Amino acid sequence: MKREHLPGPPDSAVLPIFPLQTVLFPGGTLPLRVFEARYMDMVARCLREQSVFGVNLIAQGNEVGQPAVPHLVGVSARIVEWDMDQPGLLNIVTQGERRYRILQMEAGEDGLLNATVEWLPELPEQRLPASFAGLVALLSAVIEDAGEAHFPPPYRMDDAGWVGMRLASVLPIPLKARQALLELDDPLSRVEIIRSYLAQHGVGRKP
Repeated sequence: MKREHLPGPPDSAVLPIFPLQTVLFPGGTLPLRVFEARYMDMVARCLREQSVFGVNLIAQGNEVGQPAVPHLVGVSARIVEWDMDQPGLLNIVTQGERRYRILQMEAGEDGLLNATVEWLPELPEQRLPASFAGLVALLSAVIEDAGEAHFPPPYRMDDAGWVGMRLASVLPIPLKARQALLELDDPLSRVEIIRSYLAQHGVGRKP
């Protein structure tokens, strides 16, 4: 399928879509093991063209086999590391960049989904109130334990959007709830929901 067959509005792009049982957030790191031919070809093209692909949580279907039906909101992923330690198995590390919403989508003959997407607004930094100091302390501990490979600097501990997205990506939150957090446009609402979730599960307490 030729990608130019999927026209869209001015603030749009055409992306190959990788439906997964995970949610990628802007600024997040996602390692992947790629072995299906359609995705091996996709990765090769992205490396060759220095382009991105889209990661969307699966709404219906599976990661392997027939094309899955993805949730509409996803995040573009850029490959920052790759290696092939055995034939037919490609290890890559990606970093999330921008949120988008799928407008239309088609599956090629190889089963690879290609979608016209509209980019969602990039949200400005919003200062995190001091009342969320407990979340900052928790995130700091997680980063110290996981290391820079999983949380590459710079760290913006005073930015509500950055803190919320980092916590949403690592806490044991159900996938559908994680998807809902990704789709939120209000960074303060996101951190408030996360704080409430932690309190309900005995991990944190509201001050």
